Amino acid sequence: MSRHAVLEVIALDAEDAVAAARGGADRLELVTDMAADGLTPSRETFARVRAAVDVPLRVMLRLSDGFTVNGAGAARRPAGGGDAVGVDALVAAARALRAEGAEEFVLGFLDEDGLPDLVTVERLLAELAGCRWTFHRAIDHAADRAALRGQLADLPGLDTYLTAGSPAGVAEGIPTLRAEAAAAARGEPGYGPRLLVGGGLRLSHVPTLLAAGLSAFHIGGAARSGGWAGRVSVDAVREWRAAVDAEKPAEAAR
Repeated sequence: MSRHAVLEVIALDAEDAVAAARGGADRLELVTDMAADGLTPSRETFARVRAAVDVPLRVMLRLSDGFTVNGAGAARRPAGGGDAVGVDALVAAARALRAEGAEEFVLGFLDEDGLPDLVTVERLLAELAGCRWTFHRAIDHAADRAALRGQLADLPGLDTYLTAGSPAGVAEGIPTLRAEAAAAARGEPGYGPRLLVGGGLRLSHVPTLLAAGLSAFHIGGAARSGGWAGRVSVDAVREWRAAVDAEKPAEAAR
């Protein structure tokens, strides 16, 4: 029996969003500036995208490259996490997007030791009461993935981890993804949020991931004609839609 997996597509604007929705995306991740691996879009961009499509839409909260508040090259911050100016700017962005109607978000920050920056995350969550959110690929750069899950386990609204299983991407991370999917299937503490696989994800990875019990997939450049230089392609998204909805190998053999 075929099953409907989750397919999330990165959108930069309303044109991308419309194409992704036409291709069969279940959800969009709205960002700007993919040269910095995806930053917070403007309030105006969110409004245009929200008016153009009615599929679920998660908005990135991240103002600089890297996984610390001030980016990969930031100076070491005082103990306790967060940088006052950087966190204030993030909070202001979250507040503005909430005022515009945003209801789902993507966020996640580490301190200089690779531990969760709970000061920053909790300040943002104070603005996002009632919202569902994804902890993004900062998990792939954490000092200890399992410890991070434990520290985040009780935070309200966290329902997804976007992860490749490795900083190097899905090809290197498949063993970790398999192990975490198994831990989730066993109901282990901290493994309740869904695994959304992304980061160097290729179509050829999908059957292996489906067979391991993973059923949520995130694509960006792969949804475009010519990579990030092109627009989201309806045909490319449809190809991914068909792949992630395919029967698992064990089921197909029955």
